Amino acid sequence: MSASSNPLDAGPLLPFELPFSSPGKADQAHAYTGAGPMLLCFVKDDCPTCHEVVPLLEIAYQKLGGKWPVVLIGQTDEGNKKLQEKYNLSVPILSDSTLRTSYNYGIDTVPTLFAATPQGSNLEPLIGFVSDEWQARFRQCAELAEVEPNWGISWSDLPQWRPGCGSLSVDPVHADRLRAEAENSPLRARRLELGSADDEFEFMFDQGFSDGLPLVPPTPERVLRMLDGCTRDPQSLVAIVPPNMGEATVEKVAINAVMAGCKPEYLPVVIAALEAVCTDAFNIHGVMATTMGASPVMVVNGPIRHRLEMNMGVGALGQGNRANATIGRALRLAIRNIGGAKPGGTERSTLGNPMKFTMCFAEWEERNPWSPLHVDRGYDPDESVVTVFGMTSGPTLMVDQDSRSASQLGGSFGLCLESVFHPKAHGGLEALVVVCPEHVDTFIRDGYTKANIRDRIQEVTATPLRNLVADDISAVGLKAEQAAQMDAAKLDKKVPKFRSPDDIHLVVAGADAGKFSGAFHGWATGSMGTISQSQKIDD
Repeated sequence: MSASSNPLDAGPLLPFELPFSSPGKADQAHAYTGAGPMLLCFVKDDCPTCHEVVPLLEIAYQKLGGKWPVVLIGQTDEGNKKLQEKYNLSVPILSDSTLRTSYNYGIDTVPTLFAATPQGSNLEPLIGFVSDEWQARFRQCAELAEVEPNWGISWSDLPQWRPGCGSLSVDPVHADRLRAEAENSPLRARRLELGSADDEFEFMFDQGFSDGLPLVPPTPERVLRMLDGCTRDPQSLVAIVPPNMGEATVEKVAINAVMAGCKPEYLPVVIAALEAVCTDAFNIHGVMATTMGASPVMVVNGPIRHRLEMNMGVGALGQGNRANATIGRALRLAIRNIGGAKPGGTERSTLGNPMKFTMCFAEWEERNPWSPLHVDRGYDPDESVVTVFGMTSGPTLMVDQDSRSASQLGGSFGLCLESVFHPKAHGGLEALVVVCPEHVDTFIRDGYTKANIRDRIQEVTATPLRNLVADDISAVGLKAEQAAQMDAAKLDKKVPKFRSPDDIHLVVAGADAGKFSGAFHGWATGSMGTISQSQKIDD
């Protein structure tokens, strides 16, 4: 069927140079400069409607002679050969096997017939076949070429209309490649060419792109598909990434998301997380460079959890969910490859940390009787938000299968959290506590709020300052010479584990069965260390 829209916006036909598919001419090319008359039709052999129009274009070629060039542009060499043999064509049939000309012309459907007048004006293209329109177009061309308009075509024997078929240039198999190769491609990152004998996976290891695990090759097609996951300009700046202060554009983040194995719809989460960690308050350089081995931990809240099918239930902090695993990994790869934070370089972790591969999960808000994390931090419930924490270890299990009261369970949490850094280390710390559903039930039976849980932890961990003085058992803690300068009242004052209850972050996740909550132990808290950050996730 015809279409009223013009892929070329009524401008002149685009110039092209394509090889002939005709026997004996395969080594020759036909060029059109974009000026002067031209009648051309995009076709492919497996389209029934193309078989209706190819004989008509053969007649047009014979009748218009040299006054008006007529060409067919076929999309496969094999198909061109079949058309040539079936209709014994003398009209030139050109090879667009790369599909670049079809892409440049905006071909969605074959056949599509274009016509340019001797003055170079582009007539409205005809898409598919409508007998009256093709008859009118042939008559118009004959008049402009000043040739006899009666070409002996029996239009009444032809169908009144036939729909066309999908162009190969819009087939998903080819479309992303063509977008990537186009002159107006949004991709600007430097392309690395591999030799024919190079293994792409080994190449990425050799170049230092990997975190130690295999990567998905970031081909232009894959990067373009990833960029479809958000509406931001590919060259817009997301963040300046320490330590090398690399400029993280949306395109560069997308490249790392591809390598991590993300789906396109994950990209906005990765972008938001990178924006959050690259703030001065979060201090990603300090988090990644400390010898303690800290790493970002990501918690996702809001509707996007379900849209991305993130895991917030069984095994939420472990393996097995693509969104959880690859979003966390993409953030770390971006920090590595854009910012330059690499082990042995600025990363000087004594032992390392498996969370440096990935740590991302969603909060099970529907199982949370309190307000979810992002609401606690000032966001609306229907907003999608990612919150990042700088953590040194975890998840450390807090096992309590026996407590039947909220007070007992909160006490167990406090005893377990004494181990953050060291039992004698109090103040300047934070923890992310993941409360499992069975423990949630214990707390709510006694009406405990989040504030109650935090206060109970602080109560249980509070100990006289004199108990935190270094001694023969451990040199960690308040130094003896400092303690000697304090009076008995100060040494008897109880000091809780955390400087503030607000340094204890509570979220809900995990399976319905099992009384095992978890804790992530934080790095230095505050302006000298890291401050957790939340960022709204925008498409």
